[in-house]
Amino acid sequence: MENIISLDLLFRWAHVLFGITWIGLLYYFNFIQGEYFKEAEASAKADATKKLAPRALWWFRWGAMFTFITGLVLLMGIRKTHGIDGFIAMGALMGTFMFLNVWLIIWPNQKIVCGIVEGDASVAGPKALLASRTNTLFSIPMLLGMLASFHGTGKGGTMIDHAAGVSQGMTTGIIAVLALVVLLELNAIFGKLGPMASVKGVIHSSIALAVVCLGLLQLV
Repeated sequence: MENIISLDLLFRWAHVLFGITWIGLLYYFNFIQGEYFKEAEASAKADATKKLAPRALWWFRWGAMFTFITGLVLLMGIRKTHGIDGFIAMGALMGTFMFLNVWLIIWPNQKIVCGIVEGDASVAGPKALLASRTNTLFSIPMLLGMLASFHGTGKGGTMIDHAAGVSQGMTTGIIAVLALVVLLELNAIFGKLGPMASVKGVIHSSIALAVVCLGLLQLV
């Protein structure tokens, strides 16, 4: 019936809603809470770490979970109806790594930092920070990839996967972007913060990454 809201619309609405919750808290942790902790008195920081952070992390990790689930459903639907182009491939890969970073790196290490489980907080803290900063780095180009799919121009619109068998293959630019994303994720696991150590640094790096990825997808 025409008056019944389509499942596609419901999943898109849910995906955006959960995404706002997730990325909003990601920015809160990186831009606000982290900077506050640098200046807070020891007693205030300890209280916030014990009582505030775990509550925020609950919404954070489950926002990530349901953003990923609804995004996966939408991606499967897009593949069947339109196909997957370079833009959405970039956005989906970044989003998947971001989700995995939350559940496999950030949350396990933050449990140690918050005293929920035993462990060395001096080791766990930097690991969680690097993964969190990497998620912030990915956030701006990831959103660009989502919005540009079937709306962007250039070679990024090349169809690389389609159920109807009309795929054109990946361009050099698409391959370069996906390889760059993988390398940055490896840095999140084994590397260093570099310019992402500061709030300004990670914001500028994220914008720069978006420009580089857009240039590769558009022109190469």
